[in-house]
Amino acid sequence: MMDEERKYYIALSCVEGLGPVQFSRLLKFFGTAKNIWQANLTDLQRLHLGPMLLEHFLQKKENFDFEAMIERLDNLRVKVLTLNDNDYPSRLKQIYDPPFVLYVRGEIKKEDELAIAIVGSRKITTYGREVAKNLVESLVAQGLTIVSGMAFGVDVVSQKAVLDAGGRVIAVLASGVDKFTPATNSFLAERILEERRGAIISEYPLGTLPQRYFFPVRNRIISGLALGTVVIEAGEQSGTVHTARAALEQGRDVFAVPGSIFSPLSVGTHNLIKQGAILVNSAEDIIEELNLPAKGLELKAREVVPETENERTILGVLGNDELHIDKIIQQSKLPTATVAATLTMMEMKGKIKNTGNQVYRIVR
Repeated sequence: MMDEERKYYIALSCVEGLGPVQFSRLLKFFGTAKNIWQANLTDLQRLHLGPMLLEHFLQKKENFDFEAMIERLDNLRVKVLTLNDNDYPSRLKQIYDPPFVLYVRGEIKKEDELAIAIVGSRKITTYGREVAKNLVESLVAQGLTIVSGMAFGVDVVSQKAVLDAGGRVIAVLASGVDKFTPATNSFLAERILEERRGAIISEYPLGTLPQRYFFPVRNRIISGLALGTVVIEAGEQSGTVHTARAALEQGRDVFAVPGSIFSPLSVGTHNLIKQGAILVNSAEDIIEELNLPAKGLELKAREVVPETENERTILGVLGNDELHIDKIIQQSKLPTATVAATLTMMEMKGKIKNTGNQVYRIVR
């Protein structure tokens, strides 16, 4: 049975033009998704949402069919995650504008926190194909999940290489998770789901067809899920470069594979290297830069089991990161006194460690 608040998150995600920043403003004002949905016109106008967004919102309220949408989600076995959920990807939750709803087909696991995004040109060359396959096989051998889109070129080559190597993949769509573009890539979606090798995700509701302007918005999710983003072949103004910029804005590492100076698909990658991206000759360059062997050992170490709901929430917020107490309070939405007391008890139990200046991490 789906909880009531989640239903309203779903409904609001179906309002055209309502993005995470506007949703955050609304939630801060009204307190719950249900209150936002049921708000009167006067209160909505006070937030200066703009006439077009307000019109879309009021139209959606008039004709939205909760039961039909939930039935479609159930039929496709789509899980709906909100920012309030502990199993919402912790790394994605840290970006400036995380999706307030994620539609998930398949399964996102804890091990997927150790992920690398691989992006590149849709017009992949033989060189790019060989590089993508080689890098993916090596990264998968290290237990890393690969994040990408599901378009032509580098996306499809990388995802197929992951599945062939027995790894896990998260495919991020610029459409609903029931709409694959190009349709020829539906075989990848089927493999991911049938072989239980990862997830297909989107912030867009079922039935949403891809639009040109959805792709740069989608790209922040690809980079936001990953420790770093690897660029394999990119033209000077390609969407791939936009993904790299999103990664930099999120404070994530960007890696670029050099190519031929005669290829127009090397211009973007070479420019990124000039601007400070880490040059990649092999998967070892990525692994060493991110200190991934140590992180891999952390993930495989003992499970830290929460004893209370407050402990569960704080462990979910911390994930594999080190966070200051102020960040923990902000992301957990628990009272300051509750967080402070819970952290003290968890430290006494050996579950977390204060690494200095009230910065905490899980002890594994």
